[in-house]
Amino acid sequence: MALITSPVATKVIGCAMRVHTALGPGLLESPYQEFVAVEFDKTGLAFKRHVRLSVEYQGRRVPRAYVADFIVENEVLLELKAVDHVLPVHKAQVLTYLRLAKLQKGLLINFRVARLKDGIKSIILTS
Repeated sequence: MALITSPVATKVIGCAMRVHTALGPGLLESPYQEFVAVEFDKTGLAFKRHVRLSVEYQGRRVPRAYVADFIVENEVLLELKAVDHVLPVHKAQVLTYLRLAKLQKGLLINFRVARLKDGIKSIILTS
């Protein structure tokens, strides 16, 4: 699948690549989250971290039902993983988060790969 990017997504990927180059693939997800945030700050990207997403059904609402890792520049939702294999459920998770956040562009980045470019998936929510 081709990687679909935007100027913001390209900057997000660059930040993730700098972190992966420095740390490698062997850590848990939380250090990658922390240091990607550092790179966002250094790059001047506006972002929200651990964004709480609500779910509504038949007039009832569950606040904070889900937590997205990052929303960058109010445009790109970023979900980070450190797993052996990205599964279809991970892609479905990003699609759900996009729908709940009312965004169209998402990136799923898995840091447990030798080359980060092999761990990047772009996900577009279509109507």
